[in-house]
Amino acid sequence: MRVAVVDIGTNSTRLLVADVSDGGHLTERERRTKVTRLGDKLDQTGVLSDEAMERVLATLAEYRTVIEREGTERAVAVLTSAVRDAANGEDFLARVRAQSDGLDARVIAGDEEARLTFRGATSERAARDATPTLVIDVGGGSTELVVGSGGEVSFHVSTQAGVVRHTERHLASDPPTPSELRVLADDVRETYARAVPGRVRRTPRAAIAVAGTATSLGAIDLDLEHYSTDLVHGHVVSLTACRRILERLAALTEAERREVRGLHPDRAPTIVAGVVMVVEALELFDLDAIVVSDHDILRGAALEAVHRPRPNGEAAPTS
Repeated sequence: MRVAVVDIGTNSTRLLVADVSDGGHLTERERRTKVTRLGDKLDQTGVLSDEAMERVLATLAEYRTVIEREGTERAVAVLTSAVRDAANGEDFLARVRAQSDGLDARVIAGDEEARLTFRGATSERAARDATPTLVIDVGGGSTELVVGSGGEVSFHVSTQAGVVRHTERHLASDPPTPSELRVLADDVRETYARAVPGRVRRTPRAAIAVAGTATSLGAIDLDLEHYSTDLVHGHVVSLTACRRILERLAALTEAERREVRGLHPDRAPTIVAGVVMVVEALELFDLDAIVVSDHDILRGAALEAVHRPRPNGEAAPTS
């Protein structure tokens, strides 16, 4: 079945169009990302701004053209942290549904976000692979920490640590001051520590990191002039390299970060907070590297879309 998945996140709105077989094999046909910053100022105001909502709706209109052109049989959208947290989140969901006829749009809870992310990130691993693995998904409004093995999740938590949220909360200077960076790191460390019991921290033996911060780290570490999924996906970035990249990026102004090879300019405002969150996660779990993955919640949601009941109750076709 050809499926389309739209991930409407706090920082970006992303599209995946893929063919999914009965056996769960997925072949990507189209992937797009646009930084739309839906959660801009949400931490201060508690609501999604009109400007931010319009940016997302305009992007959805572009994606709808792609979805129709690709002849998709099933199209779903998942809305995550920003919409969960906003007082006007349900109103925005209604606008998305009204504008995007045929798009099965829903707000998902943090536990489902974590489960779909883990499924996407580990989808290429053998089901018998029993290595306890941490999946780190740094988002704009939340960070999901998921532990599991053999395709099964044993622990997950959605923490209120996100690159948009924490950049706005702590990094007022350009470049950020050492004091701001310390306060940011302390906040993230305390947030993680409250959320993850000690016994869970000792479980993982490997870490996979997904989403924009992780892929940016991979591309920067590889010094790529042009982003390449083939090169970034599966690339290992050590904790030492993450710290070195953090030190480099934090010393630059936002304008200078926009010129860094491997970093998309739209991610320059929030990448420092994102790298802090990866570093703090690795330190919490006493791990020394991440494997960067381009497979995340989009892939997990696509694999499940073929089995998800349609909004009118009609079962999705199986072939």
